[in-house]
Amino acid sequence: MDTTKIGSLIRRLRIEKGLTQLQLAEQMNISDKTVSKWERGMGCPDVSLLSGLSGIFEVDLEKLLSGELEANDTLGGNMKKLKFYVCPDCGNVITALADTAVSCCGKKLKAIQPQPVEESHRLTVERVETEFYLTSEHPMSKEHYISFVALLTMDTLILRKQYPEWDLQTRLPGLAHGTLLWYCNQHGLFSQRI
Repeated sequence: MDTTKIGSLIRRLRIEKGLTQLQLAEQMNISDKTVSKWERGMGCPDVSLLSGLSGIFEVDLEKLLSGELEANDTLGGNMKKLKFYVCPDCGNVITALADTAVSCCGKKLKAIQPQPVEESHRLTVERVETEFYLTSEHPMSKEHYISFVALLTMDTLILRKQYPEWDLQTRLPGLAHGTLLWYCNQHGLFSQRI
Protein backbone atom coordinates (compact mmCIF):
# COMPACT_ATOMS: atom_id res chain seq x y z
CA MET A 1 0.00 0.00 0.00
CA ASP A 2 1.46 3.33 -1.09
CA THR A 3 0.59 5.75 1.74
CA THR A 4 1.78 8.76 -0.28
CA LYS A 5 -0.59 7.98 -3.17
CA ILE A 6 -3.48 7.26 -0.80
CA GLY A 7 -2.82 10.49 1.11
CA SER A 8 -2.65 12.51 -2.10
CA LEU A 9 -5.97 11.03 -3.24
CA ILE A 10 -7.62 11.75 0.13
CA ARG A 11 -6.45 15.37 -0.11
CA ARG A 12 -7.71 15.72 -3.70
CA LEU A 13 -11.10 14.20 -2.84
CA ARG A 14 -11.43 16.35 0.30
CA ILE A 15 -10.77 19.51 -1.71
CA GLU A 16 -13.21 18.40 -4.46
CA LYS A 17 -15.90 18.03 -1.77
CA GLY A 18 -15.09 21.51 -0.48
CA LEU A 19 -14.12 20.24 2.96
CA THR A 20 -11.37 21.47 5.26
CA GLN A 21 -9.30 18.93 7.17
CA LEU A 22 -11.25 19.89 10.30
CA GLN A 23 -14.64 19.38 8.61
CA LEU A 24 -13.60 15.94 7.32
CA ALA A 25 -12.23 15.05 10.76
CA GLU A 26 -15.50 16.06 12.44
CA GLN A 27 -17.51 13.89 10.03
CA MET A 28 -15.20 10.96 10.82
CA ASN A 29 -15.05 11.63 14.61
CA ILE A 30 -11.27 11.90 14.52
CA SER A 31 -8.78 14.76 14.89
CA ASP A 32 -7.75 17.06 12.05
CA LYS A 33 -4.13 16.09 12.84
CA THR A 34 -5.01 12.52 11.80
CA VAL A 35 -6.35 13.76 8.46
CA SER A 36 -3.19 15.85 7.99
CA LYS A 37 -1.06 12.79 8.74
CA TRP A 38 -2.89 10.75 6.06
CA GLU A 39 -2.60 13.51 3.47
CA ARG A 40 1.16 13.79 4.05
CA GLY A 41 1.53 10.04 3.51
CA MET A 42 2.58 9.44 7.11
CA GLY A 43 0.00 6.70 7.62
CA CYS A 44 -3.24 5.23 6.37
CA PRO A 45 -6.75 5.37 7.74
CA ASP A 46 -7.67 2.61 10.16
CA VAL A 47 -9.69 -0.24 8.67
CA SER A 48 -12.69 0.81 10.75
CA LEU A 49 -12.67 4.25 9.06
CA LEU A 50 -12.34 3.15 5.43
CA SER A 51 -16.04 2.58 4.82
CA GLY A 52 -16.88 6.03 6.19
CA LEU A 53 -14.24 7.71 4.01
CA SER A 54 -15.48 5.83 0.96
CA GLY A 55 -19.02 7.01 1.70
CA ILE A 56 -18.08 10.64 2.29
CA PHE A 57 -16.06 10.83 -0.92
CA GLU A 58 -18.47 8.59 -2.89
CA VAL A 59 -15.52 6.54 -4.12
CA ASP A 60 -15.14 2.78 -4.40
CA LEU A 61 -13.15 1.47 -1.42
CA GLU A 62 -10.82 -0.50 -3.67
CA LYS A 63 -9.96 2.66 -5.66
CA LEU A 64 -9.41 4.61 -2.46
CA LEU A 65 -6.90 2.02 -1.24
CA SER A 66 -5.12 1.96 -4.60
CA GLY A 67 -4.66 5.72 -4.41
CA GLU A 68 -5.76 6.15 -8.04
CA LEU A 69 -8.94 7.12 -9.84
CA GLU A 70 -8.60 6.67 -13.58
CA ALA A 71 -11.13 8.27 -15.88
CA ASN A 72 -12.57 6.13 -18.68
CA ASP A 73 -11.97 7.13 -22.26
CA THR A 74 -14.82 9.18 -23.69
CA LEU A 75 -16.79 7.24 -26.28
CA GLY A 76 -18.35 9.25 -29.07
CA GLY A 77 -21.91 8.00 -28.69
CA ASN A 78 -21.40 4.54 -30.16
CA MET A 79 -23.90 2.37 -28.33
CA LYS A 80 -22.71 -0.78 -30.14
CA LYS A 81 -20.04 -1.17 -27.45
CA LEU A 82 -22.63 -1.17 -24.67
CA LYS A 83 -21.87 -3.68 -21.93
CA PHE A 84 -24.53 -5.59 -20.01
CA TYR A 85 -24.25 -6.74 -16.40
CA VAL A 86 -26.86 -9.00 -14.78
CA CYS A 87 -26.88 -9.81 -11.07
CA PRO A 88 -27.20 -13.57 -10.56
CA ASP A 89 -28.98 -13.06 -7.23
CA CYS A 90 -31.65 -10.40 -7.85
CA GLY A 91 -31.67 -10.19 -11.67
CA ASN A 92 -30.82 -6.48 -11.71
CA VAL A 93 -29.77 -5.32 -15.22
CA ILE A 94 -27.05 -2.68 -15.50
CA THR A 95 -25.55 -1.21 -18.67
CA ALA A 96 -22.39 0.81 -19.24
CA LEU A 97 -20.68 2.30 -22.28
CA ALA A 98 -17.14 1.89 -20.94
CA ASP A 99 -15.26 -0.50 -18.70
CA THR A 100 -16.52 0.01 -15.18
CA ALA A 101 -16.58 -1.60 -11.77
CA VAL A 102 -20.13 -2.84 -11.17
CA SER A 103 -21.42 -4.64 -8.12
CA CYS A 104 -24.84 -5.78 -6.96
CA CYS A 105 -25.97 -7.76 -3.92
CA GLY A 106 -22.40 -7.38 -2.60
CA LYS A 107 -20.79 -9.14 -5.57
CA LYS A 108 -18.64 -7.76 -8.38
CA LEU A 109 -20.23 -8.34 -11.76
CA LYS A 110 -18.48 -9.01 -15.05
CA ALA A 111 -19.82 -7.78 -18.38
CA ILE A 112 -21.60 -10.57 -20.24
CA GLN A 113 -20.82 -11.05 -23.90
CA PRO A 114 -23.65 -11.76 -26.33
CA GLN A 115 -23.44 -15.10 -28.07
CA PRO A 116 -24.91 -16.02 -31.45
CA VAL A 117 -28.47 -17.23 -31.15
CA GLU A 118 -29.16 -20.94 -31.18
CA GLU A 119 -32.43 -22.37 -32.43
CA SER A 120 -33.77 -23.18 -28.95
CA HIS A 121 -33.44 -19.52 -27.93
CA ARG A 122 -34.45 -17.80 -31.18
CA LEU A 123 -37.16 -15.17 -30.89
CA THR A 124 -39.85 -14.83 -33.54
CA VAL A 125 -39.75 -11.34 -35.00
CA GLU A 126 -42.67 -10.01 -37.04
CA ARG A 127 -43.04 -6.50 -38.39
CA VAL A 128 -46.45 -5.10 -37.47
CA GLU A 129 -46.95 -1.62 -38.92
CA THR A 130 -44.07 0.45 -37.46
CA GLU A 131 -43.06 -2.03 -34.74
CA PHE A 132 -41.36 -5.36 -34.22
CA TYR A 133 -43.62 -7.88 -32.49
CA LEU A 134 -41.52 -10.41 -30.57
CA THR A 135 -42.66 -13.78 -29.29
CA SER A 136 -40.94 -16.96 -28.18
CA GLU A 137 -41.60 -20.56 -27.26
CA HIS A 138 -38.83 -20.28 -24.67
CA PRO A 139 -39.84 -21.58 -21.22
CA MET A 140 -40.94 -18.79 -18.92
CA SER A 141 -40.94 -20.66 -15.61
CA LYS A 142 -39.53 -19.32 -12.34
CA GLU A 143 -36.43 -21.46 -12.87
CA HIS A 144 -35.81 -20.80 -16.58
CA TYR A 145 -36.91 -17.62 -18.35
CA ILE A 146 -35.87 -14.67 -20.50
CA SER A 147 -35.48 -11.70 -18.18
CA PHE A 148 -35.18 -8.91 -20.75
CA VAL A 149 -35.34 -8.16 -24.46
CA ALA A 150 -33.53 -5.14 -25.92
CA LEU A 151 -33.07 -3.41 -29.23
CA LEU A 152 -29.69 -1.74 -29.65
CA THR A 153 -28.72 0.65 -32.45
CA MET A 154 -25.79 3.06 -32.86
CA ASP A 155 -27.46 5.64 -30.60
CA THR A 156 -30.44 3.96 -28.92
CA LEU A 157 -31.19 1.26 -26.37
CA ILE A 158 -34.76 0.12 -25.81
CA LEU A 159 -35.07 -2.51 -23.09
CA ARG A 160 -38.22 -4.39 -22.12
CA LYS A 161 -38.24 -6.33 -18.85
CA GLN A 162 -39.82 -9.78 -19.02
CA TYR A 163 -41.22 -11.79 -16.13
CA PRO A 164 -41.31 -15.50 -15.30
CA GLU A 165 -44.65 -17.22 -15.77
CA TRP A 166 -45.76 -14.64 -18.38
CA ASP A 167 -45.66 -15.45 -22.07
CA LEU A 168 -42.92 -13.61 -23.88
CA GLN A 169 -44.77 -11.13 -26.11
CA THR A 170 -43.54 -7.60 -26.55
CA ARG A 171 -43.32 -4.83 -29.11
CA LEU A 172 -40.32 -2.71 -29.94
CA PRO A 173 -40.10 0.25 -32.32
CA GLY A 174 -39.27 -0.94 -35.83
CA LEU A 175 -35.99 0.94 -36.22
CA ALA A 176 -34.20 0.49 -39.54
CA HIS A 177 -31.07 -1.31 -38.31
CA GLY A 178 -30.12 -2.80 -35.01
CA THR A 179 -29.32 -5.79 -32.90
CA LEU A 180 -31.87 -7.65 -30.88
CA LEU A 181 -30.51 -8.85 -27.52
CA TRP A 182 -32.14 -11.02 -24.89
CA TYR A 183 -31.00 -12.64 -21.67
CA CYS A 184 -31.87 -16.18 -20.57
CA ASN A 185 -31.27 -16.62 -16.85
CA GLN A 186 -29.69 -20.04 -17.45
CA HIS A 187 -27.89 -19.66 -20.79
CA GLY A 188 -26.81 -16.02 -20.96
CA LEU A 189 -27.06 -13.17 -23.45
CA PHE A 190 -27.98 -13.79 -27.09
CA SER A 191 -27.94 -11.48 -30.11
CA GLN A 192 -29.52 -11.38 -33.53
CA ARG A 193 -29.29 -8.71 -36.23
CA ILE A 194 -32.62 -7.32 -37.41
